[in-house]
Amino acid sequence: MEENSKYTQESLTALEAVLFAAAAPVSYSRLAETLGLKAGVVHEMCRELSNDYERRCAGIRMQFLDGQVQLTTAPEVSSAVEAFLGLEATQKLSRAALETLTIIAYRQPVSRPVIDSIRGVNSEYILRGLQNRGLIEEIGRAETVGRPILYVTTQDFLLYFGLSSLNDLPPFETEEMAENEEEIRILKE
Repeated sequence: MEENSKYTQESLTALEAVLFAAAAPVSYSRLAETLGLKAGVVHEMCRELSNDYERRCAGIRMQFLDGQVQLTTAPEVSSAVEAFLGLEATQKLSRAALETLTIIAYRQPVSRPVIDSIRGVNSEYILRGLQNRGLIEEIGRAETVGRPILYVTTQDFLLYFGLSSLNDLPPFETEEMAENEEEIRILKE
């Protein structure tokens, strides 16, 4: 921890211990209540701990999400933790699942017929698996013929990929796509 921290080592250690014990993301207000501090102070303390973990290249990181925070494994060591826990075979998403998640993440809310048309195959089984894992959820029905179910990503999706929000997704359009669109435009002229 930094020598010039404006928080006591005791309060930072208590915060870290509570976050370690938490099984899920915790709100700043709940942490503040637990530690007898103000939510804004707890938020600043979390940022300080996060910066300290990154500076030291620690094996853990802080993940911030919608007014909540959680301790997570540092991405660069996640494979070692997965191997230790025996998760490498069961936790990996298939190419089809990743493809479907990508479509949902960038086009949400989106219906299965749209997903199927983009992928070119039936996605019913993949969607069910993603729902069972808590990575997507139904948000309602489209106002189109047949009223298909609309899917969106969940908070667990963000946690799984280490994102704070959908704004952290990389831009969808790649340089190659832009070049292809330019070629198509030229050919049409």
